[in-house]
Amino acid sequence: MEDIKNNIIEDLKIIKYPDFNRDIVSFGIIKDILIKDEKINFILNVNTDNVKHKEIIEKDIFNLINQKYNFKDIQINFIEHSDLSNKNPSLNIKKIIAIASCKGGVGKSTMSLNIACQLAKKYKVGYLDLDIYGPSLPLMIGIKEQPNLVDDKLIPIEKFNMKFMSFGFLNNDNSPAIWRGPMVSRMTQQFFDRVEWGELDFLILDLPPGTGDIQLTLVQKIALTGAIMVTTPQNLSLIDVEKGSDMFKKVNTPIIGIIENMSMFSVNGFIKNYHNNREINLSINNNDISIDNNGEFKVEFDIFKGEGGNIESKRLGIPLLGKISLDPNLSIASDTGVPYVLKETNSYNYHEFEKISNKIINQN
Repeated sequence: MEDIKNNIIEDLKIIKYPDFNRDIVSFGIIKDILIKDEKINFILNVNTDNVKHKEIIEKDIFNLINQKYNFKDIQINFIEHSDLSNKNPSLNIKKIIAIASCKGGVGKSTMSLNIACQLAKKYKVGYLDLDIYGPSLPLMIGIKEQPNLVDDKLIPIEKFNMKFMSFGFLNNDNSPAIWRGPMVSRMTQQFFDRVEWGELDFLILDLPPGTGDIQLTLVQKIALTGAIMVTTPQNLSLIDVEKGSDMFKKVNTPIIGIIENMSMFSVNGFIKNYHNNREINLSINNNDISIDNNGEFKVEFDIFKGEGGNIESKRLGIPLLGKISLDPNLSIASDTGVPYVLKETNSYNYHEFEKISNKIINQN
């Protein structure tokens, strides 16, 4: 009987989850297969209210089993998800928020860390770096030590009034991670099952690029409060960000809002020996500059042309949470291990991060 069950599981791997390239077995929706006499019953754990998706999965399973096997009775039952919190009953975490993009290089980690730091000024916050292939958290907070293991549980690293966990803390020899999908899925799950997070108001998840095993494991196994999508102004980023947004929509994960990073660049300066009765025409990148009585001026212009944040916000009907400008101090902060919002407290970007975190706090 066990051999038949294993054969059926192998056969089910040809069935793709609707609108994804991943099969329903690796997606983790096959909760159990019960075989008795000439009857077979499939118990499916599908985290979606999309009736059409369920109908497609049910039809594909029925047709495959009917063609390859001789069961007289084929039953397919779906586990009800009336309470999503049952998916992670062992976690004492009020809100789990994923920062995502699908596009690499748009600044997800920088956005995640600074948002978490702002939230940590008032709340209990945890931060989970889920980029298994390229974890950046150890550098961004200046930590190289390994977490302690107590009673088979990893104890998060604590700094800046937050709890941190990253694959980078475990893989401290900096060797490249070459993992297959099922291994990645298991590691992702263990960051929740085997980490002693304790009581948290917020757990911020820094997701890697793409819509692969880590993202799919999250939406299937963890009750996410919602996701925040990060883009840059240009269309090249927006193309991939749209894919990420649509993935979360397909699995009924709410998208809280959009952040546009690298939105603009500000130049501040002054003209030496300036007198306000002198006439000077100053222009940068075809932008006319106004000069005050002291000879000081400020100009903002777009490095990356486009309206990526506004476009995606309107497409999804969700708020644009904020626009973060290009600032060398952001990258300097990441390299030196001290988050930007803990240093540059009188800057434009500081107030944008403050505004973004307040919107997260006040979202339903």
